[in-house]
Amino acid sequence: MIGDRVLFLDGEALVIDKPAGLPVDPPRDGSISLENHLSNLTFGFRRWPHPVHRLDRDTSGCLLLSRNPKAHARLQQAFEAGAVTKRYLAILDGVPDGEAGEIDLPLGKVSTAAAGWRMTRDAAGKPSRTGWRLIRVQDGRALVEFRPATGRTHQIRVHALEGLGVSVVGDPTYGRADKAGMMLHAATLIVPRAGKPDVSAEAPWPERFRAVGFDE
Repeated sequence: MIGDRVLFLDGEALVIDKPAGLPVDPPRDGSISLENHLSNLTFGFRRWPHPVHRLDRDTSGCLLLSRNPKAHARLQQAFEAGAVTKRYLAILDGVPDGEAGEIDLPLGKVSTAAAGWRMTRDAAGKPSRTGWRLIRVQDGRALVEFRPATGRTHQIRVHALEGLGVSVVGDPTYGRADKAGMMLHAATLIVPRAGKPDVSAEAPWPERFRAVGFDE
């Protein structure tokens, strides 16, 4: 039940631990998305909550929803101002050089009839910056912490591949699909609010990370 995955709740905001495989926006094929669960996330309010940002379908972890229109506008402004702290964990299909740094690669969208669309390095694209830190190496793979300073589509996935030279395990677009899923998890989200405590959430360690040998 999605209602059992609440990490933060007050009169303005709601953070859930979005499961991997659940798209935020309704897919074109009409399959289940977050929208199908919103009626179970009202918690006494008549309005359904609305996502303030997006996570990719196969990314799990902290997803912020607003509980009223005024709060939605204020929370969106925090994202647009770059005031939000985001921390992701990823298992990479190899080991990057070095132990920490910042990836600074502008990104743009490319599209082909054969492969569809994807994001890639583009000198004329949108500025994109991601801090990273190596946490652990095991069996030729690396557990890495990513802290994106910007919020571009597929940013961490592309920065892993084109910035560090190693794709995220299970990434079907920028690496290789894996039956265990894509190993990218939005672990921490902190959103400052004027005159109120921060919206602050920490998502639990994903079981699929354990399934490929990475315990917390």
